[in-house]
Amino acid sequence: MFAVYAAEQQYHHDTWTRDREQRVLAAIRERRLAALAPQPATHVVAATARPQRAVWARPIGLHAAKEHPAACAVA
Repeated sequence: MFAVYAAEQQYHHDTWTRDREQRVLAAIRERRLAALAPQPATHVVAATARPQRAVWARPIGLHAAKEHPAACAVA
């Protein structure tokens, strides 16, 4: 009885392993075909320019001045 049980378990293990290997090979084939297929032209949208950041951190709520910082000095 033990030999029958062991043979059955080996059969299930082999079947599971073979199915898994076939799924992996199928996935590899699909990826290769997808890589070889012509890609549709994509529309590229130009990104908007980011605002210039301050060199140093500023407290929350304080906005950057529009003019150059050296222009603010009063002499």
